This record gives sequence, structure tokens and C-alpha cells, in this order.
Amino acid sequence: MAGSALFPGSAFGADETLGYEKIKTLSNKKHKQVFNMSGYAAPKIDTVRIGVVGLGSRGSAAVGRLSKIEGVAIKALCDLRPEKAVQAREKLAKTSHTPELYSGDAQIWKKLVERKDLDLIYITTPWELHTPIALHAMESGKHAAVEVPAAISMEECWALVETSERTRKHCMMLENTCYDFFELMTLNMVRQGFFGDIVHCEGAYIHDFIPGIFSKEKWNMWRFRHNASRNGNLYPTHGLGPICQAMNINRGDRLDFLVSVSSKDFVLGEMTEKLAKEDDVYKEFVGKPFRGNMNVTTMKTKNGSTIMLQHDVSSPRVYSRIHLVSGTKGVAMKYPLPGRIATSHEGWLPEEEMKALEQKYEPEIVKRIGELAKQVGGHGGMDFLMDWRLIDCLRNGLPLEQDVYDAALWSSVFPLSEWSVANRSSAIDVPDFTGGSWQQNAPVDINLTHGGNTGIKI
Repeated sequence: MAGSALFPGSAFGADETLGYEKIKTLSNKKHKQVFNMSGYAAPKIDTVRIGVVGLGSRGSAAVGRLSKIEGVAIKALCDLRPEKAVQAREKLAKTSHTPELYSGDAQIWKKLVERKDLDLIYITTPWELHTPIALHAMESGKHAAVEVPAAISMEECWALVETSERTRKHCMMLENTCYDFFELMTLNMVRQGFFGDIVHCEGAYIHDFIPGIFSKEKWNMWRFRHNASRNGNLYPTHGLGPICQAMNINRGDRLDFLVSVSSKDFVLGEMTEKLAKEDDVYKEFVGKPFRGNMNVTTMKTKNGSTIMLQHDVSSPRVYSRIHLVSGTKGVAMKYPLPGRIATSHEGWLPEEEMKALEQKYEPEIVKRIGELAKQVGGHGGMDFLMDWRLIDCLRNGLPLEQDVYDAALWSSVFPLSEWSVANRSSAIDVPDFTGGSWQQNAPVDINLTHGGNTGIKI
């Protein structure tokens, strides 16, 4: 199977040099903004009519969460596997939602997207379908909400931006970690000046995901194929999203350049050889150039702050998304330990002071629906906070808290890190997807100044 056919714009085929040159060229692309989607308030939608494409674990869970939000009509569900579509609809048996099912054909999602009675396409498919479906959604007059990463190549990143601007349809990447409770609290503290000027931030996705990588249950073993052909930070957005919001990236500052280094592969290739001796399905992967187990990517912003981002899904390390925000007056850090705050080098604040800070800086969204979100669930409630606020913004005609520039930028670290790793960790420019508007774009409103009136059904 030709990798370039399966993953358009991402696997380089016979001449990898040409693929890396394309990344470099597109990293230097200058963008003339057609319409600024940052801060854009689309027309209000009283009832958000939704079609969900991709009904594996994430998609099926999303269907359940969305059904708890008032002002939502789940009209259509789609998965290549008919049984997944049926199972997802069964989640709605005791609700008012009666979605039509689409399945059994690799292109059937197009029929769902082209329906006239949908406002939002919610995309939870394998990575290589994220951008194609999001683009078709926007071209068909729908907003797009797409799982992470939103794009897996520089071509796709630029296509999302240009299509969103031209159609004036939102494209939000479903980066749920921006809605985790400690991350939201530290963002509120940053906004109120608690940490002073932000000097440095760190993020990560460190998760021993060996069973998921080697799983034969995933369609076409798509995640295994990525790890067997691409070397860089393949999953940057979980660590990057919350710290970009804390640093006002795309809204007062922007990423300037990055440098990325990967270890060699100590695990995946050896495990593949062992598995191939027992199961023929793994034989095609023997000898593939598996990604290094640990990738470290460092970045500098235009305003002079720095970022360190890590990715490791094949080592027996304790789970960590490292959320570190370091400023001139204090520091916050979560993972692998619970969230902590410090205001000097002498150590973390005692528990009593920490509880006082949590009460003082509890963000408005958590005050209003935090406990309900925990009841609904989804990574401790952060998935539901994300879904609820997305729908609330669409229903009230408000700008989204994550826009297409965030989706493109955070996802672009994937291919940009590949180029750097392949070029002896040389620096590569990070493109300005906003076309210069980052200098005027307003920070995300985290106070629920408007909206916040969408009901919840428990």
C-alpha cells in the first residue's frame, strides 16, 4: 500500500526529500487574510443540527454528551462499520434524537455532510480524514468541529485556514485539554496577572499507548501506520493548546520558530518483529523507520517567550500532559503530580493556600456547570465543558474559544517537527496563519461575558 495515497501530503513515498522540501516551503508561506475568523461571530443558531462522522470510542462518547445539551438536534450518524452506527444510535434510545444512519461505504460521509438540514459536522474519524471532511463541511455551508490533530500536513493546515476564511464557517479543533479544570484556572490566573509576564511554558503528551498503537481493531491500523512512517511530534496539541491560550498565541503573540529532536526507536521496531513471527498482519511493518520513542520540540515566540513540548507514547513512563506556566511572579505545574502553584523557589504553596487560590480563581464556566460536567463525564468532565461551550457559542452567535488559526497552528507542529528532526534538528519557521492579525486579535473571553445560557439535561 502506498503511504502517500493513504495519508495525502504526509507520507513522502519514494523521494522523502521532496516531501520535506514541501514542508519547508509551506512553513515560509505568506498569507493574505481574506477574512479574519478570530473573534468572528457567526449568525445565531437556535437549534444546532449536528451530524457526527466517526463512531469509535471518541465519536460514540461525543454522541452521548451532545444529547445532554439543550438546543441540539442530532440528525445523522456515520461510520464505515454499520454496527458502530447502530450502537451509537442506541445511546439515544431514551432521548428525542432520531438520527439517520450512514455506513458501509468509505465515501458515505459525503452524503451526510451534503444534507441541507445540518449546521455542524462533528468529526471523530482516523486522522487522515479530519481535514477532508472538515473542508467538505465548510464548502457545504456547515461549521466543522474536528478531533485532534485537525490536520496532518502543512497543505492541510493551510487549506483549513483558507477555506474557513472564504466560507466564513467555523473550524474548531476539539482540543479538550483546554477545558481541563486546572488549565482553565491557570488561564484565569494568567489573565489576572498572578504569574506576571509569562517567560516559559511546557506541555506534553506522555502516555504508554503501546496496545493502542499495535491494535488491529483500529481501521486499517491507521495509528500504527503513522508511527511506522513519521518521525516527530505526532500528537502535539494536547500539551500545546492550553499553554498557547495562556500565552495569547495568535492573539498578541505568535510562534516564531521551532527546533525538534527525536531519540531513536528502542521499542516499536523490535516489538513489530516479535509480533510478525506470530501474526502475518504485522509482517509489512518489519523494517519500517519507526518514530523515536521520545520527541522534544522547543519553540520561541515573537515576543521572546519559550515553549518546551514533549511526546512519548511507547515508554513505561507515568502518564503526563505536563502543564507548566512560568512567569516573573510565579509558576503553576500539573502532571505527573496534581496541580501546584508556587511564588518563589522555596517550594509549592501549602494545601490551605492552594485551596484558597482555587476558590478565588475558579473560572466562570466551572462555577456554572463544572459539577454537572463531571456528572456527564468525558475525561473527568472537560470533554463536556468543551462541547457545551461550543454549542453555547453557536446558539448565541459568539466567537469560538478555539478558531481555525489555533487548529492550523497547533496541528502544524506535527509536520514542522518532522522537518526539523530530519534536518539534524535545524530550526524551522512557524508560519503566521493569521496573516498578521495576531497583533490585533483579542484574547479569548473566558468570563462568559455573553452567552452561558444553554441548558443541560441530566
